[in-house]
Amino acid sequence: MLTVYGDIRSGNCLKVKWLLDRLNRDYRWIETDVMSGVTRSPEFLALNPAGQTPTAVLEDGRPLAQSNAILLYFGEGTPFIPSDRYDRARMMEWLFWEQYSHEPYIAVVRFQRAMAGKRADEIEPRLVERGHAALARMEAALAQGDWLVGDGPTLADLALVAYTRVAPEGDFDLAAYPSVVAWIGRVEDAFGIR
Repeated sequence: MLTVYGDIRSGNCLKVKWLLDRLNRDYRWIETDVMSGVTRSPEFLALNPAGQTPTAVLEDGRPLAQSNAILLYFGEGTPFIPSDRYDRARMMEWLFWEQYSHEPYIAVVRFQRAMAGKRADEIEPRLVERGHAALARMEAALAQGDWLVGDGPTLADLALVAYTRVAPEGDFDLAAYPSVVAWIGRVEDAFGIR
């Protein structure tokens, strides 16, 4: 059976779970608390040498890591990957941007505030500034249309909603980004996220 090692507090893990649930895939979820050190165990490192979640173990035993790679694997042949070559590349552009220019700021600040218990004045200002820059880029894109790419939800929307929807846990006030707020609702509806 398909098995996913994931930490339910992690947006990177949740986006994989949400896609599998939306596609009605049977899978076994193994809750993996990344704070406990279990991802540094020899057994886990044999599956994923980077020691990160999510990690999917396919039915044939092959492991697959990195949330967006897992999304692309399971999204193949679904409407969530555009058939148009250009739109597909634009979707991937957002997926790469999410891991490089969004998650390192929005998710890191959220982790430090909500999970590590740091005060706002203990957060590096550059992280907050870049988080707001990421939200501003999304706001500008979503002011032009309902979805990040094309006329319907794609993996780009799923990947980016994971940490955007919980950005207020890192003290990012989404009221300044009304197009983003409306988009979060659309993505949650499209993927059955509650």
